Amino acid sequence: AEYDIYCCRVNSMEVSPHLAYDTESTEAEARRLWKAFDRPNGMIKIPATREGLPAIQALTREGINVNATLIFSRERMRDVWEQFVSGLEIRQGCNESVDHIASVASFFVSRIDTKVDAWLANDPGLSGIQGEAAIALARLCHADQQCWLTGDRWQRLAAAGAHHQRQLWASMSVKNPAYSDIKYVEALIGPGTVSTLPLDTLAAYRDHGQPALRLNQGLDRAAATVETLEAHGLHLEAVANQLEQEGVQKFVDAYDRLLNAIEQQLAPPKR
Repeated sequence: AEYDIYCCRVNSMEVSPHLAYDTESTEAEARRLWKAFDRPNGMIKIPATREGLPAIQALTREGINVNATLIFSRERMRDVWEQFVSGLEIRQGCNESVDHIASVASFFVSRIDTKVDAWLANDPGLSGIQGEAAIALARLCHADQQCWLTGDRWQRLAAAGAHHQRQLWASMSVKNPAYSDIKYVEALIGPGTVSTLPLDTLAAYRDHGQPALRLNQGLDRAAATVETLEAHGLHLEAVANQLEQEGVQKFVDAYDRLLNAIEQQLAPPKR
C-alpha cells in the first residue's frame, strides 16, 4: 500500500488553562469562544481533568466540537470517550442532530516515557522495557476504542451519522537521543487517528520514515509491559496524575506568556 503525509493546521481554540479545575467556568468560556470563533470545523480545547470531564459532555451535548487534551492514561481516555458518547446520546434523545459534531482525544506520548524511564533507571532489571510504556498505553487505548465502536451504544449513534472521537497523538518529539527520532510516529500509525508533529519530527519523518499500519501490532506485548510496570510498583495512574498537574502548569505558563506578548504588542509606544 502507498501512504501520503498530509500537513494541516488544526483550528483549535484553547480555554484558559487557569480554568482547568473549574467545570462551570470552563463551560462558560468554551461557549464564549465557540460563538466568537464561529467556524464549523473549529474545536475548543479543554484539559481532560476530572473537572473538565463534565464540561466535555455538556459541550458535546450542545453541539460544540471538543479537543479533550492532556490525557496520560488509559483510564482517562475511557472517561473522555464516555463523556463524548453520553453527550451525543443526550442530543439524540432530544431529537437533535449528531452528524456534524467532531471531537479528538489528545493523548500525550513522549512525556510518559520521560517520566517512566526515569523511574526504570533505578531498576537495572527492568532496562529491557525502557521506552515502551507510552507506545504500549497508546496502543491499548486504541484497542479499547475499537472494541467500543462495535458496541450497541456506538452503533446506534453511528446509524444517526455520528463521527467517532478520533484519538490524537500529541507530544510526539523524542526526548531521549538514544531512541529513533521518529520512534513514536512510526509506532502509532493507524486509521482514524491524528498525529501532531513538531516541524523537526515532521522533517525527520519525511526523510527516513517508513509508513505502515503498526498501531494494532504488539498488543500482547503492550499489555505485558503495563502489567510488569504495575507489578514492580510503578502505578501508571499516579504517573498520569502527576503528568496532568505538570501539563496544566505548562499550559498556564505558555498561555500567560502569549497574553503578555500580545499586551506588549498592543501597548502604545513609549515616548
